[in-house]
Amino acid sequence: MPGDLEPLILDLLEWAAREPRAYADVMDAWRTSCPRLTVWEDAIDRGLLRREFMGGKGVVVTVMTDGWALLGAHGRSPDAHAGVATRVAARLN
Repeated sequence: MPGDLEPLILDLLEWAAREPRAYADVMDAWRTSCPRLTVWEDAIDRGLLRREFMGGKGVVVTVMTDGWALLGAHGRSPDAHAGVATRVAARLN
């Protein structure tokens, strides 16, 4: 089943990579779109995403270095800012 979820995990990563997403927004989006699947849990367990406190924004979800690498390996870099976000994620790891 994990391979079956890979496209959905990539969709989640790509969406989260565009900008830090509020944790509540991520939960709303993924609970309503695929509540029976373990997309969120798998991404967290694999170290692709993480929750963190960001001043002025509260708890947000950001893409980790392994998440950026997975996106790149599948040709799914979300935008031209991916390089900046990769460096920020690397500092956070």
